[in-house]
Amino acid sequence: MKRVLIVSPHFPPTNAPDMQRIRMSLPYFRDFGWAPTILTVKSSCVEAPCDPLLAETVPLDIAIHRVAALPGRWTRLVGLGTLGYRAWFQLAVAGARLIREQPPDLVYFSTTQFLVTALGRRWRTRFGTPFVIDVQDPWRTDYYKRPGAPRPPGGWKYRFAHWQAKRLEEPSWRDAAGFISVSEHYLAQLRARYPWFAKKPAATIPFGVSAADLELARRNESLIPAFVRVPGAVHLVSVGAAGPIMQAALERLFAGVRSLLSSAPEVAARIRFHFIGTSYAPPERATPTVEPLARACGVGALVREQPGRVGYFTALKTMLAADAIVIPGSDDPAYNPSKLATCALVGKPVLALHATGSAFGNLAHQFGFATPAEPASVADFLKSLAAGPTPPPSFPMESGPVAGDFSARACTQQQCELLSRALAASGT
Repeated sequence: MKRVLIVSPHFPPTNAPDMQRIRMSLPYFRDFGWAPTILTVKSSCVEAPCDPLLAETVPLDIAIHRVAALPGRWTRLVGLGTLGYRAWFQLAVAGARLIREQPPDLVYFSTTQFLVTALGRRWRTRFGTPFVIDVQDPWRTDYYKRPGAPRPPGGWKYRFAHWQAKRLEEPSWRDAAGFISVSEHYLAQLRARYPWFAKKPAATIPFGVSAADLELARRNESLIPAFVRVPGAVHLVSVGAAGPIMQAALERLFAGVRSLLSSAPEVAARIRFHFIGTSYAPPERATPTVEPLARACGVGALVREQPGRVGYFTALKTMLAADAIVIPGSDDPAYNPSKLATCALVGKPVLALHATGSAFGNLAHQFGFATPAEPASVADFLKSLAAGPTPPPSFPMESGPVAGDFSARACTQQQCELLSRALAASGT
């Protein structure tokens, strides 16, 4: 049995998107020859909501090492509030200790706290331990420099982060033994940027889905959906962040709703949209971004937004209670929502608003989701939904893409195969 040290600063009970791959995979690593150990940050030091039910899904025999982080109220005084900055030194010390005391065969970074991945090269130099990077999002990106892109958020903080990524990505990742990514586009960008990348073992592995998670949410009566049903109304929900890069998709959605208001006002009056957890900011600093756009598009009366994040299982309960699910896409062709397979397993009609030729679009078509190309097709989807229950594409766990490429076990197998290839290629 080979040993892998998994570095994931976010970890249950912390509720954050970038730890879900690892959380769902933990029950299966040993099935494919890898014994995992987790290095993470104490949830009390993380500025993200907690979901106690997440911790119940982690196998009891997994060794978890948690470190503290500097308080955000201190580090924000110098403009550095992200967890990667606040916990970098503590993770560096704890990781070095674990590698000395319980030498792993390989270190696996699965996080969007990119600065933390620089520890891989540090430990590789010091201990000879190879490491693998999971590219869930791009560290260095030219998205905001593309024609027609929105203004980058964050002002000088964005400019600093971009400067840092441009200077640290290559030296931090050059010595990696292999790469995993949720999008082939991200790997293609790295391949085009760095000549050495072509020689690295790499694999595109989607986010998996856990049928056990869905069953837990369905049976737990203490969980309450994040919206209140109105008798006679048709409720569509979108759970997850909705940043500036999704504005074009939302405008297309609201243009379709406006078209429905003109052509069939009695139908449109029954439609209710609920956008939940649209901001990554803490609840006290979260501000609406979807409702203002809906009002500007003339459909504000039909749209409600809850910008604060909700628990993972509350999100599942919310999707189960909805009549349909909306997934707004990005105008970045590499964007690939992590919840696609989960939405398929929920078994509700799905409206997928993706950009043409995007990674999101390819998977949406694979799942059979409704993918409107223009406002009129959005209006047609809503009319059909309001007319009565429409059987969604069915993907039982026994067959279909959820069982094949997207189940948590299948995705774990793909990860373990890449880890083994990377270990062999590293020569250690």
